[in-house]
Amino acid sequence: MVFDAHDRAFAFFKGACARGVYDNMKTAVETVFVGKDRTYNRRFPQMCGHYLVEPVACTPASGWEKGQVENQVGLVRERFFTLRLRMESYDEMNAWLLDKCVAYAKLHKHPELVDKTVWQVFEDERPKLVPVPGRFDGFQATPASVSKTCLVRFDANKYSVAAGAVGRPVEIRAYADRIVIRQDGAVVAEHPRVFGRGQTTYNPWHYVPVLARKPGALRNGAPFKDWVLPAAIERVRRKLRRSSDGDRQMVAILSAVLSDGFEPVEAACAEAIENGVCSASVIINILARKRDPAPPMTVVTPDALKLRHAPVADCARYDSLRRIN
Repeated sequence: MVFDAHDRAFAFFKGACARGVYDNMKTAVETVFVGKDRTYNRRFPQMCGHYLVEPVACTPASGWEKGQVENQVGLVRERFFTLRLRMESYDEMNAWLLDKCVAYAKLHKHPELVDKTVWQVFEDERPKLVPVPGRFDGFQATPASVSKTCLVRFDANKYSVAAGAVGRPVEIRAYADRIVIRQDGAVVAEHPRVFGRGQTTYNPWHYVPVLARKPGALRNGAPFKDWVLPAAIERVRRKLRRSSDGDRQMVAILSAVLSDGFEPVEAACAEAIENGVCSASVIINILARKRDPAPPMTVVTPDALKLRHAPVADCARYDSLRRIN
C-alpha cells in the first residue's frame, strides 16, 4: 500500500485536532445541544478514558474557542510535511515522524525555559508522566449483511467473508489500515483496508467450502485469479489439471487445509510428489496416517507392584456360589 503521507497524515491530523474534540466531528459527536453539551458516540468516551483525556467541546460556529489548534497544525505541516513523502505503510510513516519530532526537540530551545532544549525539558518531566497503557483499540463499528456471494459492503468497497457467515448479520470494525468482520464474537474475515471506490477484496480461502458444490469455479472464479499457493500444493495443482476430475481432487486437497493446516498438507503434497503419485486420495491418506496417534509407551511395572500369585482361571469356583437347596 503506497500512499501520499502528506495528504493522508495532514488531513487526518487537522480533522482530528481542529474539528474533532473541539467542535462536532461526526465520528465523535452524535448530538449537539445548546452551548457545550454533547452526546458523544460510545467509542469516543472510551478512547478518552483510555488516554486520560477530558473532551471539551466548542460552542457551534465559534471557531475562536479553538485557541492555537489550527496554528499548531500549520506549524506541524510546515516543519514535517513540507516535502511530499511517499510511504509504504502507516507504521513506516509513524516511525519517520517520531524520528523527525525527536530530532527537532533536541535542536530547538524550549519557548519558556530558554536555557534548555525541548528534549531536555521532556526528559525532566518523563519520570512524572503516566505510562501509556497501550494502543487503544480504535475502530468504527458498522452492522452489515452478507450477500450470497460471501461479500459485505463498506465505504463503497466490498470484502469477502467466510462462506459460513452467509445469511446472518455481521459487525464491520473499520481500522485505519484494516477491516475486521466479526459474527457472534468470532472473526470471520480480516482484510487490508482499501480507500478507493468500487473495489472488491477477496480471500480465496473463504470460498473453499463453496467449491465442494462447484469445483469448476477453481479455474474461472474471480476469487481464485492469481491465487498464490505454497510451492508443493501448487505443483500438485498443475499436475492435476491434466486429469478429467482434477478440479474435484484439488478441492478435496484444499478442504484438507481448513482442517489440518497449511504445513501438514504441504508436507503431504511434497511426499506424494516425491513418490511420483499425485492424487487427492493419496495425499489425504498421508494426512490420515500422520494424524494417527503414536503407539502408547511401554510402562515398566515396579517389583513392588507385581503380583506374587498369578490369578488362575477356574470356572468351577462359580459352583461354590450356587445356593444348595
